[in-house]
Amino acid sequence: MKCAFYTLGCKVNQYESGAMAQELQKYGFTLVDPSEEADVYVINSCTVTAESDRKTRQAVRKFKRNHPQSIVVLTGCMPQASPETADFLPEADIVIGNKNNAGLFSYIMSYIDSRERTVDISPHELNEAFSGGTVSDYAERTRAFVKIEDGCNRFCSYCIIPYARGRVRSKPLDEIKAEVDNLQKNGYKEIVLVGINLSAYGTDIDSNLVEAVKTAASFDGVKRVRLGSLEPDHITADIINELKTIPEFCPQFHISLQSGCDKTLKRMNRHYNTVEYEDLCHNIRAAFPDAAITTDVMVGFPGESSSDFEVSLDFVKRIGFAKVHVFPYSRRPGTHAAKMEDQVQNIEKQRRAEIMADETEVIRKEYLKSQIGKSFDIIAEEIFDDGVKGYTKQYIPVILKGRKAENGELINVKITSVQSDCCIAE
Repeated sequence: MKCAFYTLGCKVNQYESGAMAQELQKYGFTLVDPSEEADVYVINSCTVTAESDRKTRQAVRKFKRNHPQSIVVLTGCMPQASPETADFLPEADIVIGNKNNAGLFSYIMSYIDSRERTVDISPHELNEAFSGGTVSDYAERTRAFVKIEDGCNRFCSYCIIPYARGRVRSKPLDEIKAEVDNLQKNGYKEIVLVGINLSAYGTDIDSNLVEAVKTAASFDGVKRVRLGSLEPDHITADIINELKTIPEFCPQFHISLQSGCDKTLKRMNRHYNTVEYEDLCHNIRAAFPDAAITTDVMVGFPGESSSDFEVSLDFVKRIGFAKVHVFPYSRRPGTHAAKMEDQVQNIEKQRRAEIMADETEVIRKEYLKSQIGKSFDIIAEEIFDDGVKGYTKQYIPVILKGRKAENGELINVKITSVQSDCCIAE
């Protein structure tokens, strides 16, 4: 049988789709692209915004409309957070939550036998164990993702994820070691550790993020260990100093800011203020002078005045991020923020997003230009007729022209110029 996966959302969702796909392959399924004809289409949903929900509904209906004889499966965060989804999407033959992903093969076979619609969404519970399968192979041949944490205890006022993912759960170190060992034997040189609230790794199993990084870096075949998105309040000075002792660690820190205005952060129910955030950035740069600090910034949160926005913009410019992902606040039903007064009009949210994006793009270009004259190692990832493209440990994209290389080869380069959003090297 042929099966296709259509995945929306974060790296954790992508990882989980990979784990489900490999599990089906064990039972003889052939994986195909979602654009091809398949017997089963699996939509792994995201529910972080109302727009994410819309895209999920659209995908479910499209696959059933275009392939009426195929089995359409809906899983992921949307049905997990909103079980009533099943009632509004009768096009989905099987509806399960992300907690039920491990049973995907059984659900498919049961449907084939009975042709009866299946809805099974088990709620997350307190103190449940980490789960999520493993992945041993990826389409790209140099970088592999390893999910080491799930869930979140924060309950930010705009976020539905604690309801979709449950509480913090960490993958035991011995399981991380076994998975990374398999990946490095398969030729992967860079390991990216990901989670829903990655910074909270280990808080439930008497461990911490440093131990996870050390475990992943403990193999000769692993040349780099990179971290996914981080929350600021778990990254202590001790954590930073310990990470500095790990040669394989990549000094790229994607630390979610959301707003540079303390009044807005408080309404968001974030667990830090701008002074603490700025101190964290100073500590990182003191330990890693070449560190790249990137972030996410939300504009137009309920109650954000024009002056609040200007305060946030000034803070972002002062930090000097290597890159900023800017997005307007999206009203998510089921969250506290969705019921707040003083909602910002969409046209104003878009205006602020454009201003923030334009200003941070200037900062991005200045950051890339500041790399001219520096030397870095890159891992060749894309091979062209006249050169290669790879990334530094700081995740700076680099094009090296006039040099033949094999995929995965480690090459020392010197940055000579900047072209668009890439550095050019020799």
